[in-house]
Amino acid sequence: MTVAVERAELSPEQAEVIKATLPLVGAHIEEITTEFYQRMFAAHPELIRNLFNRGNQAQGAQQKALAASVATFATHLIDPNLPHPAELMSRIAHKHTSLGIVAEQYPIVYENLFAAIVTVLGADVVTEEVATAWDRVFWVMAESLIDEERELYRAAGVSDGDVFRRLRVLERSEDPSGVLLITVNAGAAQALPGQYVSVGVTLPDGARQLRQYSLVGIDGEALTFAVKPVESTGDTPAGEVSNWLRDNLQVGDLLDVTVPFGDLPMPDASAPIVLISAGIGITPMISILQHLAEQAPQAIVRVLHADRSAASHPLRDRQLELARRLPNATVELWYEQGAEEVAARPGQMSIGDVDVPAGANVYLCGPDGFVRAQRDALTMSGVPAARVHCELFSPNDWLLN
Repeated sequence: MTVAVERAELSPEQAEVIKATLPLVGAHIEEITTEFYQRMFAAHPELIRNLFNRGNQAQGAQQKALAASVATFATHLIDPNLPHPAELMSRIAHKHTSLGIVAEQYPIVYENLFAAIVTVLGADVVTEEVATAWDRVFWVMAESLIDEERELYRAAGVSDGDVFRRLRVLERSEDPSGVLLITVNAGAAQALPGQYVSVGVTLPDGARQLRQYSLVGIDGEALTFAVKPVESTGDTPAGEVSNWLRDNLQVGDLLDVTVPFGDLPMPDASAPIVLISAGIGITPMISILQHLAEQAPQAIVRVLHADRSAASHPLRDRQLELARRLPNATVELWYEQGAEEVAARPGQMSIGDVDVPAGANVYLCGPDGFVRAQRDALTMSGVPAARVHCELFSPNDWLLN
């Protein structure tokens, strides 16, 4: 499902104002979004405690993501020669629904964002004409997202925002790589390969933080998701939720988990499928491999994964076991360390050295830089952009546009 975005909803006069002011807004967009979040959290402290990712806020990742998404949307809205932003909007809508975002929260964003714009740029710059044009950009974007999110809630069979369920933990185990695997009894929840769930945890300071984790197992009423604990390094804070789950969650506990969301398309076994991942980006590929092994074992599949070493390779045994169940699957691995010990290629992945089958659908997931580099290499190799389906585990979805 894609988000409908009508450029006609911006009048010619408004489009000219946006064209004229976009460079100025773009030059100050990070200041604007920083001011916006400070204002919004001061007025609504419950949002930073119970909805927004405090780690992303501390690093400024969420601020940059919002800034870039709004600027990207405005740019696409006024230039009919640019690609449609539906893919970006669809990813945002799925993430919003996985967090239970509802239409009533958008005015809070609007009020604080526009106050921030005036504060940073000045009332003499943000004239009534300028304010009206940017007001329209915001609400075209917001209304498109609200419509899509309502459709996603309906498709999931839930009321708007009612996505969390208190589920029993059936099993927990630790992969040799250190990744934690958690299985919950999800009842009648329907999950598709490549999707994720949000998990809500109340931390020792009373804050209820939410994080999203990819499904790596779909077995009737049981869903398994993977959690990579994160230790503090440099400017990167420790993973609040991931580490709490590792240190505290036990079999039999109740855990707040959403119904699944995620906009990676269902794998079509009528064409070759290429799964490209690095690090924890392997997780959506595992559920795709499981689906193919169970539903389309004759599919032509190329499995490509890059990691630091065999020991750090998440779910390595599971990946290889699923690939063995697919007679037309091949696996190629790249390790920066110890490659010669496990018949892997040394160093970092180079798609230029790989023969991507003609007409293949490609799934790509990993760190931001990895995804962008491999996507660019696929484009250089002649793979159409429409056949490359990307997933990022950061707020930087705009990087894919």
